[in-house]
Amino acid sequence: MTLFLIVLLVALVFEYINGFHDTANAIATVVSTKVLTPRQAIVWAAFWNLVGAFAGSAVAKTISSGLVDAHAVTMVTVVCALLSAIVWDLVTWWVGLPSSSSHALIGGLCGAAFATAANNWGILIWAATDAKGGHIGLWPKVLLPMITSPAVGFIGGAILMFAITAIFRRMTPRLINVIFGKAQLVSAGFMGYSHGSNDAQKTMGIITLALFTGTQSGAFDNLPEWASFLRVPVFKELPTWVIISCALTMAAGTAAGGWRIIKTMGHKMVRLQPVHGFAAETTAAVVIHFASSNGIPLSTTHVISTSIMGVGASKRFSAVKWGIVGKIVWAWVLTLPVTGLLGWIFMRLAQILGAH
Repeated sequence: MTLFLIVLLVALVFEYINGFHDTANAIATVVSTKVLTPRQAIVWAAFWNLVGAFAGSAVAKTISSGLVDAHAVTMVTVVCALLSAIVWDLVTWWVGLPSSSSHALIGGLCGAAFATAANNWGILIWAATDAKGGHIGLWPKVLLPMITSPAVGFIGGAILMFAITAIFRRMTPRLINVIFGKAQLVSAGFMGYSHGSNDAQKTMGIITLALFTGTQSGAFDNLPEWASFLRVPVFKELPTWVIISCALTMAAGTAAGGWRIIKTMGHKMVRLQPVHGFAAETTAAVVIHFASSNGIPLSTTHVISTSIMGVGASKRFSAVKWGIVGKIVWAWVLTLPVTGLLGWIFMRLAQILGAH
């Protein structure tokens, strides 16, 4: 029971960090275009993150049972996975790089699980089908979307920006700014909602995995009746208390801000006007919403970043500061292997110290 409380605490710390680390995903454009002040944008994003966190459970189920063999995972495995993701999130936040909290958590989980299983690759689910015939595993749910979603974000952002330019070409820049300044409130809210529906569910999934692990190992056998809600004998709908706690924690983290990354995404990559912010946010929100509906733990960071790039490139290719983009891409490329290694190292240290 004590170990589970540690898992829960570390999971909520990760969720809080995820909130302020990924705040920039939802509000970088609306701040950089000066439609909202940073404080107003953070409150707006926190509200919609909270609403989105209650939308479905498909992503949480993928994290809890669709990437690694849950029967071989221990409470310590989960703690090590979370610690590796927290370390990477804090490092990239400190240097202002918008890396993926999602991939950090997944990489940490895979590395820690691999160490738990004595370096048995079989614990990782690469590609399979579930009881309903749906595709699960690292390839269809993580690796393939990691490749395709940035491309969709870039192309979609450019296409939408071209379409808007063609439709509103006869309007004055001042009128366009007025129209899309108001429209961007809607697109920023949609982006916040989509972010909450995807990112908040990842921690819900990891806590549910810990509950299942505790139930299977007998850690909850002697609990009093009032604590029976902790027992999760099979993977099913997420416990309500898990949803509420994760939703509120992410909203609180979002409210804490994340100005370092906001500056990178909203100011350093490309200069944006409200119309560009609207196009980038709308494109990213649609892609993320589709992913959430299909249980794909997408990197919201990858999608909004490439949507901003696509919108900027539609003005002129040189409008995007590709040197900054190169640094961001390196953070993307390194996230999975670095957090996988960190998860493995933390788990091996735990084993050496006698924790299993």
